[in-house]
Amino acid sequence: MSKRIIVTGGAGFLGSHLCDRLLERGDHVVCVDDFSTGHRNNIAQHANNERFEVLDHDVAQPWSSDIDQIFHLACPASPMHYRSDPVRTIRTCVMGSMNVLDIAKATGARVLLASTSEVYGDPSVHPQVESYWGHVNPNGPRACYDEGKR
Repeated sequence: MSKRIIVTGGAGFLGSHLCDRLLERGDHVVCVDDFSTGHRNNIAQHANNERFEVLDHDVAQPWSSDIDQIFHLACPASPMHYRSDPVRTIRTCVMGSMNVLDIAKATGARVLLASTSEVYGDPSVHPQVESYWGHVNPNGPRACYDEGKR
C-alpha cells in the first residue's frame, strides 16, 4: 500500500534522490523546500507526476499536512550557505524539527531526522560509538549547523 510521505529539503541533493526512490516504490511524495539551497531542476522530472507535490515553504514556519511518514532533511549543509546566515540555519534545524514533530503528533506519522557527522566535530575517538558526544565547539563558526543537527 502506498504511503503519503513528506520530504523536507526534497529539492536538495539527498532529498531529491530520496523523492526519486519513494516515487519509484509507488508512494505519494510531498516535497517541502524553500529553494534557498535546493534546486527545482533536481525535481523537474516529476513535474507531471500525479503522485508528486511541491510545497514551496520554509520549514521554520508552521504548516500542516495529512501524512504517513516524514523524512526531515531540510538544512543548509554547505559551509558557504550556513556561514552566511547562521541564525537561519539554526532556525531551520530547530524550528523545522519542532514543526515536523507537530505534524507527526497530529497525524501519527513516523519521522526520520537526518543528522550529520558534524555533530561530532573533530572526533578524538575513531570509530564513533553511539555514546560519544563529540568534540564540538558550540561557539565556533560551524556551531549553527553542528548543534542544530544534534
